[in-house]
Amino acid sequence: MRVLSYNLRKNRATGELIDLATATSADVMCLQEADTTVLPEEVGTLRLADSTKRNRLGLAVYYRADRFHLRETDTFELKKSLHDRVLAPAHERLVGTLLQDAATGHEVVVASFHAAPLTALNSLRRTQIHAAHAELLRLGRGAPTLMIGDYNYPFFTQSLGEKVKAAGYDMSLSDRKTYTRYKFFKGHFDFVTSAGLDVRTVETLPRGDSDHFPIVVSADYGSLAKAS
Repeated sequence: MRVLSYNLRKNRATGELIDLATATSADVMCLQEADTTVLPEEVGTLRLADSTKRNRLGLAVYYRADRFHLRETDTFELKKSLHDRVLAPAHERLVGTLLQDAATGHEVVVASFHAAPLTALNSLRRTQIHAAHAELLRLGRGAPTLMIGDYNYPFFTQSLGEKVKAAGYDMSLSDRKTYTRYKFFKGHFDFVTSAGLDVRTVETLPRGDSDHFPIVVSADYGSLAKAS
């Protein structure tokens, strides 16, 4: 399974999506900072599964309808930062989609996630990540899970990885930094947390019109994953 994730920088990079999805052979595409009022129902061979409805900086998940059956999808609010309360960029910071592989019967949850900005504390982002994992566990009823997106967590990622692992998830950073716009804020903003999957690679793609680099993940169903 190949999952593409891209923070569109307030929808500026939306024109790149068809070429990116095609070039990466994406099975699922997760977006952040999208204008969901104008997102198309289809991007190449990918079909829109769900998107946020009340966000100024929206989230969306697309999937290959010729490979997966859409079983269930939902959007979730997470604990708000002061930035969220004052400027209201995002009421919902998670979109989770339960898919079933048509060929193997395996179920998998894929989610697009956008954590609170750097004006918030890392402790708040950890709370959001923990709550997001709990929501996805309920959505998938224990199915393998991959949560990808903009974690806004460029510093102390090793410590975050340890905390995520203690909660039963793996954290996978990409092969190169995903954000280099500001001198002091370069780092791995965009990455993956997963459970029940074998993440083989996380590749950072060339920069486009966004201040974030797209990433693409290759993952296999884990040895403990079962078909439904």
